[in-house]
Amino acid sequence: FVEPAQRGLGIGRALLSELARICVERGWTRLEWWVLDWNTPSIDFYRAHGAVAQQDWTTYRVDGAALSRLAELAGPRPAEPGLTRPGRPAPA
Repeated sequence: FVEPAQRGLGIGRALLSELARICVERGWTRLEWWVLDWNTPSIDFYRAHGAVAQQDWTTYRVDGAALSRLAELAGPRPAEPGLTRPGRPAPA
């Protein structure tokens, strides 16, 4: 994310290029990210740098009451032996 006041200075291109360099260096074959469909300035920027929109995927989100209901389906979390809280040893 590049702050609006900093746009047009080459920071976005530098960021995208550095991420691409890391991908190539590590042998990764692609770089993916998300952009809101109404954000045409960003979409135009990405397209100008060779990005192609992926039409086969849809983003889903669960939040609020639906997130709480889904969490309840998991039931209570089992206690971890020897721990009072996750990652904290029990007092001696």
